Amino acid sequence: MDVRGTSPTLPGVTSPRFHYVGPAAIRASCEGDPAGRVIENAESLRAWLANLQREDRDADGWATYTIGTDGLLRLAHRRTEHVACAGAGEVLAAGEVQFDPSGEVVWLSNNSTGFCPDLSSFEAVSATFSAAGLSPPPAFDHAVVFRRCRACGERSVIKDDDFRCGVCEAPVSRVWNFDLALG
Repeated sequence: MDVRGTSPTLPGVTSPRFHYVGPAAIRASCEGDPAGRVIENAESLRAWLANLQREDRDADGWATYTIGTDGLLRLAHRRTEHVACAGAGEVLAAGEVQFDPSGEVVWLSNNSTGFCPDLSSFEAVSATFSAAGLSPPPAFDHAVVFRRCRACGERSVIKDDDFRCGVCEAPVSRVWNFDLALG
């Protein structure tokens, strides 16, 4: 199955589309939750950050982010599930981000166990941040390598270049593989 598609709002960016692969119970618990706030530019980001700071003094600029297949950046409180932030839709990228009060990116990752985005999702992050007038970092500060175990179906985070399932220890693919059906 080809999961690549060009976003209509990110000309020239061909990025994988990531569907939700996390627990069904989490997806169900998010039904009816509002999607994350669309961030169109630096001004809307600063307004969102100011509101976040008023609501949660401990937030310190941290947020859950998704980039929808529409190419739009959505932010939600850091403890928000990515599937809720995305409005239950597919994404081009998902993870965690920290901004300083002026809206500069301090830290960025692709850490989303609900979507398990490939490292190639950074292309969509960079293009989306740039289109919104935000300065993207040169790469993820924390790049998470996700793989699905064909033996037991579990989602695995690869650490120290050890491509084995964290549950059953079966070998896992060296290539991102959440687009493949189990069987």
